[in-house]
Amino acid sequence: MFENTISKLSDNALLFEKVLSSYYENTDDANSLLIEAQKYGLLGAGKRIRAFLVMEISRIFNGDYNAALAFASAIELIHASSLVHDDLPCIDNDDFRRGKPSTHKAYGESIALLAGDAMMIKAFEIIASNSSLDYEMIANAVKILAAGTGEQGMLSGQAMDTDIEHINLNLDQLIRLHHFKTGKLILASAKLGCLSCRINENDPKYCAIMKYATNIGLAFQIVDDIIDYKSGSQEAHSFLAFMSLENAQDYAVDLTKDAIEAIKPYDDGTLTELANYLTIREN
Repeated sequence: MFENTISKLSDNALLFEKVLSSYYENTDDANSLLIEAQKYGLLGAGKRIRAFLVMEISRIFNGDYNAALAFASAIELIHASSLVHDDLPCIDNDDFRRGKPSTHKAYGESIALLAGDAMMIKAFEIIASNSSLDYEMIANAVKILAAGTGEQGMLSGQAMDTDIEHINLNLDQLIRLHHFKTGKLILASAKLGCLSCRINENDPKYCAIMKYATNIGLAFQIVDDIIDYKSGSQEAHSFLAFMSLENAQDYAVDLTKDAIEAIKPYDDGTLTELANYLTIREN
């Protein structure tokens, strides 16, 4: 049913495997261990959904391809850095990531921490050093990426998750946590896609895209919780602690329907199919 979306995601993932690898060519041998650890945490796995979102918004609205490519690469580096840090013993203490030893198990905690830091910095370097972007676009992209990543973005969500590990949350607090931890970077992806097309905040298309991104971000997390629940590995902060499996599935579907309705006047079908696919995925 979703063969077209799966094929597009696969093609996008292959593209970014090459693009992201290229940023580590001709590097200083003195930093080889740090480079290896970054590549280990960044390459070889993942759906690259955030990059896909940047690229497809840019395509649909006739954006600058080179700008979108740089923005999507930066988003993937930020996302990968967060996974490396999440797995560290001081946060989630996970020994495996996507079927292989997590970065700190493969390279040690110190190198994993530094590799995550280095990837985050490289994301901004990619944007700042892209000669195809004008200075205004660079400044706006840096602002969007920083807001989506920092104390008002993803890192704030990670801090919330760590700080309240042993506290019982209500549903509104859980939604807020995931809005920051997962949703803010997905929103940043949508904003960067808009920036590549020079769609500003006063444009109705921008509001539609933000509604879409907000809803699929929350639905994405709910589906993650459903997948964990079915596998018997439910996390402490899960939507399944507040609702039945059926109600959680319905909640994700309703969010997805609203996302699709928001983007309907502009979409060529790609974003609609992506949203539906993310709701029914099993991994």
